[in-house]
This record gives sequence, C-alpha cells and structure tokens, in this order.
Amino acid sequence: MPKMVLLAQYLSINGTALSSYTKKAEVSVEVEDKDVTTFASAGWKEVLGGLKSGELACDFLQDFAASQLDAIMWPLLGQVVPFEVRPDQGVASPTNPKFTGNILIKGWNPIEGSVGDEATVGLTFPTSGAVTRAVA
Repeated sequence: MPKMVLLAQYLSINGTALSSYTKKAEVSVEVEDKDVTTFASAGWKEVLGGLKSGELACDFLQDFAASQLDAIMWPLLGQVVPFEVRPDQGVASPTNPKFTGNILIKGWNPIEGSVGDEATVGLTFPTSGAVTRAVA
C-alpha cells in the first residue's frame, strides 16, 4: 500500500507562495444531501447531492516584518482571491495533484496564543465557486 508523509506541501494564496509560513493547509469539499424520500421509498430514506462547498484550513507561523505574512494577508481581508494547494512543492503531476479555486478571506487573526506559545495564525477560509483538481 502506498504511503505518504507531507514534508514539503505547497500553498499559494492570491498568487503568493506561502509555504515558508505554513504548518498546515487542508482542503475539504462536500456536497449537501437533499432528502427526496417519498412514500414510494418503502420506508428507506433517499438522498440526492445538492450544492457543493469547500474550505481551506490553514495554520501559519506569523511574521510581522515588512512584506512578510501579515503584510501579505491583511490587505486581502474581505476579498475573494485564488488559492492553490499541492501535497509537494514539485510541479503538478498524477502523484502530486493540485487543488485550486477561490477563497473568501473572511477573517484574519494577527495575534493568537498564550505566554510561551509560538506566534501562529489558524483560520478556515470558505471557497467561492468550484474547487478543481488537476494533474498538470
């Protein structure tokens, strides 16, 4: 059985590679289930797929230096911007697919943590429109 350890994941938001700040990038997609059960269903629930949605969850190590993470993300607040995630920083391929789409930067937590914690930012951004998977 093939196995993989994520060692060099790639993340880009709004065309800027953010892998050097990223501890986690997680793409999730789902489809609403719509109940279409009728009396003819013989007591069994029937469902169809409805609207699709997705999220991009990220954990970053914060950096307030000029032109670094906070300076990149802060101006994007409230905007819909493109993203790309790959399991590895190499080019997209059948063994390194890329997932792309658009996300709404609906929040930014510039300061998180307690005494002694590393300065991190953890957020989940909703997708806007389709999320695509490509191998080239």
